[in-house]
Amino acid sequence: MTANNHGPAERPARVVTRTLQDGVRRTVLPSGLRIITEAIPTTRSAALGIWVGIGSRDESPAMSGASHFLEHLLFKGTHKRTALQISAEIEAVGGETNAFTTKEYTCYYARVLDSDLPLAVDVLVDAVADSILDPADVETERGVILEEIAMHEDEPGDEVHDVFAEAVYGDHPLGRLISGTPESVTPMTRNQINNFYRRRYRAPQVVIAAAGNLEHAAVVRLVRRALAGSPLDTAAAAPSGPRAGDRRVRVQKPHTVVLHRDTEQAHIVLGGVGMSRYDERRFALGVLNNVLGGGMSSRLFQEIREKRGLAYSVYSYAAQYADSGLFGVYAGCAPGRAPEVLDLIRTELERVARTGITAEELGRGKGMVKGSYVLNLEDTSSRMSRLAKSELLHGHLMSVDELLGRVDAVTIADVGEVAADLLTREPSLAVVGPFDEGAFP
Repeated sequence: MTANNHGPAERPARVVTRTLQDGVRRTVLPSGLRIITEAIPTTRSAALGIWVGIGSRDESPAMSGASHFLEHLLFKGTHKRTALQISAEIEAVGGETNAFTTKEYTCYYARVLDSDLPLAVDVLVDAVADSILDPADVETERGVILEEIAMHEDEPGDEVHDVFAEAVYGDHPLGRLISGTPESVTPMTRNQINNFYRRRYRAPQVVIAAAGNLEHAAVVRLVRRALAGSPLDTAAAAPSGPRAGDRRVRVQKPHTVVLHRDTEQAHIVLGGVGMSRYDERRFALGVLNNVLGGGMSSRLFQEIREKRGLAYSVYSYAAQYADSGLFGVYAGCAPGRAPEVLDLIRTELERVARTGITAEELGRGKGMVKGSYVLNLEDTSSRMSRLAKSELLHGHLMSVDELLGRVDAVTIADVGEVAADLLTREPSLAVVGPFDEGAFP
């Protein structure tokens, strides 16, 4: 499976820069690496992210967890800096740096004062482009990752979502753990990880995004200087297009998975296949999600927590990928109340699928989607993430007004059609708690 679709995109023999929106500029380097920035002169900070279009779904079963392993290792030292120097240089100016891995991309980011952006660019580009992956560091981080996996298993409220994904996708890469498993991480060698690093972390797959009090041309100069002579300073190539993914993602027949844990609560996820991030119905799904379980006024919260006090946490959610997606409802409750909570969830899903939502709920759902989106853009890190995700995942930067207009255009009929489609399918059920297999027929 190829990670990205390489169409007849631009193949610049020189640097190509254009303005996307007011304050937003995009530069494509000859190598295919993209730099996109948003100038926000009213701030005194800057956020920088290096986004690589490679995630856990790009791994073979034997290499499951390689992307996450790299996330740890790229901060452990380069030809120019030790691990201590990487962290100390950023922390010495009050900045912060971190990374995260998803199923479809990996991000390394820093947030600093605007005057310290040159330092952040130099340190972060060096770490991502030229890590040495010292064998001793590989062994150290292997132990750290195995502890992280064990810690995750001690958080059943998180683990149940992984059980749910596996129940839906089975052994497809979208069903695997991002962290990998002890069985895949333990035997992984330094050479295997390094080969994955050099084969997958290529300039056309990389987007460098920055937002804050900055000047685009200056950021481009800083990035080019930091990249000079590194493995990402390569020959001319076209930037990778948005991920095409599989034409059809294989899913499991709906079923129930019970994972026994001696917990005080039962953790439940009921749901199934949702929709991809390219589906035009995703805006209606966002409204539906908020009406069903997106806040304290949602139907599920009101029915299960407010009226009956059966759960502390109950919500619905949607995960979207290039070619598929998940839609599920989570609840955490006393084990003895799990059957009743499940019945209430099923009843509410059936009711919405059958009768749709009200005009009042439509307005509230739209307001929640719009408010959440706009409020999340109130800091430089969020603005940086918006730039990178738009470029990496969609190949297009939708303006705030355009996005709000798409949400405003959602009708009751649109939401009803999505509900009738998604909520009438036979669901899968994932349960983590003090139950034996077969406890939920």
